[in-house]
Amino acid sequence: MPVSIHVRAVRTDRADIEGAVANAFAHLRRVDSVLSPWRTDSDLLRVRRGELDPAAAHPWLAEVALLAAEAEAATGGLFTSRLTGPDGSTGFDPTGLAKGWAVAGAAGHLQLVDRVAFCINAGGDLTVGVGRNLDGFASTWRIGIQDPADPMGIVDVVEVSSGAVATSGGSARGPHVVDPRTGLPVDRSGSVTVVGPDLLWADVWATASWVDEEQATRLMAHSHPAYRIIAHP
Repeated sequence: MPVSIHVRAVRTDRADIEGAVANAFAHLRRVDSVLSPWRTDSDLLRVRRGELDPAAAHPWLAEVALLAAEAEAATGGLFTSRLTGPDGSTGFDPTGLAKGWAVAGAAGHLQLVDRVAFCINAGGDLTVGVGRNLDGFASTWRIGIQDPADPMGIVDVVEVSSGAVATSGGSARGPHVVDPRTGLPVDRSGSVTVVGPDLLWADVWATASWVDEEQATRLMAHSHPAYRIIAHP
């Protein structure tokens, strides 16, 4: 997916900024080599095919598996990382949260840089923050939410200085989100956006809310009250 990194600073041509951005992209590429469900040489698919012992896989695979189990429990099963193929076989697919987790790791490189603010956009889901020596500084980013009825329009704008924004729906990719309770795609109009401190959980709750907004809202208020849902028909 397209990923862009935007940096605000008095001077953006500094070598330390360029190095941090390069390291952030390198981190994302490394995550892709471990967790991609499409790359035949990824640790994930090698384990699923039985070609790689899970104990010999990169530790990220086990870490993300634990997070996926936590997400499934928190959402009451509205979010799941268990993929069922057309032949009925099942396998671990961390796609629903690996992006947010990977972007958080990439953001860590930018958080080490002096006097910068940054925004990482990964396929329309974003995380924003600041680097070191900016205590009390707030660099607000105005983030437009795409109109689900018009891909060229903006239906809402949220302002975030530190945190994440994730959106789920069917307008861009069609009914690609499956309701784990029925095994059927969620096929309706509209979108849901979740705003909160961390992109991993914002993305998880956006997916869960798209499956069942009422239940997700109730569960999220209990386990992750710092997050909020914005729904658009």
